[in-house]
Amino acid sequence: MQKHLQPSSASASLTIAAMGVVYGDIGTSPLYALRECFHESHGLAVTPDNVLGILSLIVWSLVLVVTVKYLLFVMKADNDGEGGMLALMALSQRSHPVNLRKGLSLVVSLGLVGVAFLYSDGIITPAISVLSAVEGLTLATDVFTPYVLPITVGLVALLFTLQRRGSGALGSVFGPIMLVWFAALALLGLHSLIQTPAVLFAANPLYAATFLIHHAGIGFLVLGSVFLVLTGAEALYADMGHFGRHPIQLGWFAVALPALLLQYFGQGALLMRDPAALANPFYHLAPDWMLYPLIALATMATIIASQAMLSGAFSLTLQAVQLGYLPPLRITHTSAEQHGQIYFALLNWLMFVGTVALILSFGSSSNLAAAYGIAVSGSMIITTLLMYRVTRSHLGWSATPAVMAVGAFLCIDLAFFLANAQKIPHGGWFPLLLGAAIFTVMSTWARGRAIVAEHLRVQFPPLREFVGEVLPKVEYRTAGQAVFLSQHPDITPPALLQNVRHNKTLHKRVYVLTVRTEHVPFVPAGAPLEITIVPEGLFQVIARCGFMETPDIPRVLTQLAVHGHVLPIQDTTFFLSRITFLATPKPGMAIWREKLFVLLSRNTQRASSYFHLPSEQVVEIGLVLEI
Repeated sequence: MQKHLQPSSASASLTIAAMGVVYGDIGTSPLYALRECFHESHGLAVTPDNVLGILSLIVWSLVLVVTVKYLLFVMKADNDGEGGMLALMALSQRSHPVNLRKGLSLVVSLGLVGVAFLYSDGIITPAISVLSAVEGLTLATDVFTPYVLPITVGLVALLFTLQRRGSGALGSVFGPIMLVWFAALALLGLHSLIQTPAVLFAANPLYAATFLIHHAGIGFLVLGSVFLVLTGAEALYADMGHFGRHPIQLGWFAVALPALLLQYFGQGALLMRDPAALANPFYHLAPDWMLYPLIALATMATIIASQAMLSGAFSLTLQAVQLGYLPPLRITHTSAEQHGQIYFALLNWLMFVGTVALILSFGSSSNLAAAYGIAVSGSMIITTLLMYRVTRSHLGWSATPAVMAVGAFLCIDLAFFLANAQKIPHGGWFPLLLGAAIFTVMSTWARGRAIVAEHLRVQFPPLREFVGEVLPKVEYRTAGQAVFLSQHPDITPPALLQNVRHNKTLHKRVYVLTVRTEHVPFVPAGAPLEITIVPEGLFQVIARCGFMETPDIPRVLTQLAVHGHVLPIQDTTFFLSRITFLATPKPGMAIWREKLFVLLSRNTQRASSYFHLPSEQVVEIGLVLEI
């Protein structure tokens, strides 16, 4: 009996934990989504027919996009258990290797655009969610009106300041708090629904179709606001590696979806009884005595949603760095027990500045809603497009069902994207501008690395040629061993060649080590190393790591001992090539992109720190390279 209880207990525990991470964003959408569907710019009267039509759109958006597309379709495409945009892109590249020397492929370009959109979403989410929660204070008294923005900025500042401590300690209470939040959503909605049960007619999709037909132009604009109920859907897929497919699906069907439906039905029932409640239908569902506790609970829920987005941004950055689409940034591991607890200080404070700028510039959650949605809808389109290749190569689907499934979801995604495109003049330009900037940085770094690799291949001989022609000229071999790190195993490391040319000496045992990032999230511990014996006491070693891991050279040395190569880390010298780039008007990239690449390279994390090397045993040999 106990054997049957353990999996169930573990699944329940993971489901509760997932509630605080996976469903934070989508779970706080009721604070503003239905209200924005009746925004004054749409010119829609709050009539029972309009309420039922919009509610029907909301219900079927949750069913078709979140439930069918993400829970039942996209989550089939797991990259060794991991999900998310970069994991999906890496999965689609497994059977179609990418050669960046020829430029960015369509798959890589789509993936990087999707990643750029997700960063934009990560900046907007804390701004709109926390601000919408704090705005509830104005319903109690006008005294708080001048302080809404300062309170919001203060809460956001506290959130970003706490990031360096890691989310592990807070994570244990995230799930239970979000369970209380979803319970509050369900109970408040159910209480209102019982008073006006006719609102359940909105479950009929004909009401959605009728609304769109009768309000052809305005109805299309309303779709941009309806889409707000879907923000956070990408998190279901992105966090699959942390919790697993089953706990996420269980959390949706057992908790999140019923609570959200009851809440939206409850708000719709309230508007059918009292159109004046449109000012803030969520808070108007609560009795007066419950207003302040509900504001406190909503604020905690929005902070948790924001925390989940920030943790996701850090994880996304680690993947991008490992796959070569962002320069190595200084990374801090905030937990010795949990691998995923990481912190990027530069990214954290850049996102903080962007979030505060949004809050102060737009001034209200209603204004921010105009900027919200276009980035998420854009990333949803890219997920759908990438799924076509994955369904064919990874899931083994034939062309016809793959085209039908992807085509159906693409029609829905395009409808929402075009509806959100109407917001561009009113704030939607921000995520597009930010996304374009992030895409430029990532594509420039990836392309620049490919160009550098080409220059190195031209200027530095193959390793075996070096051994045959240059190494015999070495006058003295020092006792001991040295490790030369190389990004390209087929090329003589610049540090090795420079050391021999200038010092005329070399250690008796030399290991040329390359850490290769695979298109899988994790490489099993103890995975075999590729060790090639090169003449003259040289050994070529290739170690593998996943795109969710950070390279750890001391661990690699431990694995070498298993193969008979004992390299005590305290007695080993590590040689690194530190290349200084100069932008020159050469074919490859525009000069301004070369300058951007040079700027990025100057602000990367030092290789010794990135590879966890003892700094007192590292020798860096400089090299100037024109690109």
